Amino acid sequence: MKLIDLNRDGGIGANSLFVQIGELNLVIDSGLHPKKVGRAAAPDLTPLRGKTLDLIIITHCHLDHIGSLPVIMREHPNTPVIMTTSSRMLIERMLHNSANVMMRQREENDIKDYPLFTHDDIDRLSGRLTGLPFGHAKRFRGAKDEIEIILHPAGHVAGAAAVEIRHKHRGIFFTGDVLYTDQRTVPGAKFPAGHVDTIVTETTRGDTERTPDRTRASEMTRLVESINDTIQRGGSFLIPVFALGRMQEVLTILNDARKFGRLVECPIFASGLGMDLADYFDEISRKTKHIQFNRGVIKELKIKPTPRKLNAGDDQQQNALYIVSSGMLVERTPSYILASGLVGHSRNTIGFVGYCDPDTPGGKLLKANQGDTILFETSNVKAKLKARVERFELSGHADREELLEFAVQAEARCIVLTHGDQPARDWFAQQLAVQAPKSKVIDPVPMKPYVV
Repeated sequence: MKLIDLNRDGGIGANSLFVQIGELNLVIDSGLHPKKVGRAAAPDLTPLRGKTLDLIIITHCHLDHIGSLPVIMREHPNTPVIMTTSSRMLIERMLHNSANVMMRQREENDIKDYPLFTHDDIDRLSGRLTGLPFGHAKRFRGAKDEIEIILHPAGHVAGAAAVEIRHKHRGIFFTGDVLYTDQRTVPGAKFPAGHVDTIVTETTRGDTERTPDRTRASEMTRLVESINDTIQRGGSFLIPVFALGRMQEVLTILNDARKFGRLVECPIFASGLGMDLADYFDEISRKTKHIQFNRGVIKELKIKPTPRKLNAGDDQQQNALYIVSSGMLVERTPSYILASGLVGHSRNTIGFVGYCDPDTPGGKLLKANQGDTILFETSNVKAKLKARVERFELSGHADREELLEFAVQAEARCIVLTHGDQPARDWFAQQLAVQAPKSKVIDPVPMKPYVV
């Protein structure tokens, strides 16, 4: 097998792998980098030029994995795309939202490259998108070669899959983004045990040490208790969330807490793509049984839409709970604007429940100390940090020890490290050198070809 990481900057970003297996050319995922704009945010597709692309496989529907899919499909107009049944139900809605965001960014920031694709592009391409059930072996034949593909539940988010590829007598396993622990909405990953020749593994939490005293259940309890404390002292609580996955889980956690009398009564505001996706989660739950979500939680929690007009730097003083995107406080999003008004008052709390890139506004806020000056540059707001800022370990990614255990037990001839910042990859490389000394470990340099 030959492999090229098409993510221009490596790390976590425009996730995309070009894989050659026998005579077949495949791409695994085609994302957009959340911190870049224009064509620089997309993978570098140069190695695909002049080649026939036989198949594109999508692991899940977060935009760092699908955000440039219409671009690569436009350049390879005959290539089919496969994913899980659940992802097929989500993907067009996610791409249409991305097109809307790019149009807005073009107008606000004069980004000439945007949009990279239009709503019409998405509609034209939809017939080439196919959903497969988990565990179903699908044979794919090229001009001279054949592979067998099986998609395995990867936890993480609705529809997320690991990809097992069988070629002749060889097994290749792409973990995609993984979470082994059950969420309130999505069951944990279920991977086959035993030997495979090559593993391509995510490494997101490689630089995060496991804390044995913090389970997912205890973190849910801590989140509810922190919300109660904030509301009872007259403050507001902001939960920045990813629209796909984290919002639906948070809504379910809060509804369960409310049912058992553990969540205080207060106004709850939420809106945007995450609320729209609740309908899709409800449909996936009914049709596939692979997730557990009922949109009735929105009615039961009496959720109100977030005010359309949010003024940067203003504390809304609603003594309320806000559940809004983006999860990393990306500039100009509702969570960014709300945070700019909440941080300067000690009665308020901002509680992060997912991964935050260190260079995003959310990542910088997590590293700040009380009394530090926080600059919300695009909102022209500067404030001293007085609010509580907390992190709750409800990540959608597996602990590093779990991924390491899977890689070691597989006794793989080769292990490729992906989807992680450099310190995270370094931890995996060091541990694998000790625990799997016979395995060849590759930390791919972007755009460099590897034979694995």
